[in-house]
Amino acid sequence: MSSLTMTLTPARTFSAGRLCLNIAIWLAAFLWFLPVLVSVWVAIHPASEQGSFSLFAPLTLQNFINAWEAAPFGRYFLNTTLLVLMIVVCQLILATLAAYALVRFKLKGAGVIFALVLLQLMISPDVLILNNYKTIGALGLRDSLLGIALPYFASAFAIFLLRQTFRSIPLVLEEAAIVEGASRFYILRKIYIPLAKPVYVAFALVSISFHWNDFLWPLVITDSVKVRPITVGLQLFSAPEQGVQWALIGAATLMTVLPLLTLFLIFQRQFVQSFMRAGIR
Repeated sequence: MSSLTMTLTPARTFSAGRLCLNIAIWLAAFLWFLPVLVSVWVAIHPASEQGSFSLFAPLTLQNFINAWEAAPFGRYFLNTTLLVLMIVVCQLILATLAAYALVRFKLKGAGVIFALVLLQLMISPDVLILNNYKTIGALGLRDSLLGIALPYFASAFAIFLLRQTFRSIPLVLEEAAIVEGASRFYILRKIYIPLAKPVYVAFALVSISFHWNDFLWPLVITDSVKVRPITVGLQLFSAPEQGVQWALIGAATLMTVLPLLTLFLIFQRQFVQSFMRAGIR
């Protein structure tokens, strides 16, 4: 009987520990998602019912219509989409070339170069705002999408991820392709990029999320609606002189985050697997 008790005790302990872990995970997820739930509640109820939290309160979509008409959201979405696509494409191209050069070319001081690249990860982009502002102004790119995107074209994080992935690709594949007469660009396009596809997907999602939500730098460098991204446009609803309109803020916020949530739900499996397999090697 005692041996049976000793056999069952670890299983019970494991089950209890697993249950506590699951409860903690669900609680953390709920706390993380709570602001989104509040935004949904505020956005789909009239202003008079927003503070009651009654399950029988009437529903409405008028807040979304009012928010869309209160600001040029169509222009904001177009600006943000073009801006994010420009940044992500340039980041992936430059990071691919840099990572391949660091892995396969015998460069003098390659370790020092890579250390300098990693140094960028330790510097917050907000610290460089003043210098970036002066540089973009000297180039005549203020109040333009290119001026917003230019400081982000080189990504140390993308170079790091792709370098680690390219290093794990067997050199024999490249040597066989060279024997067959393939060029460097052909090898990069047909061997390295397809094998690193999960990393490209993961980094693209991270970059899109970051630059879609970026606020401070676009606010500093833009002056007009024609190039203003959606995050800067959202401040219209929190202007102190007009009062805080929570219904419009909730509706506008949901319209802003919906593309990101949809994108993540579609690619969440590739996003998690890519970092597990190739992110930290």
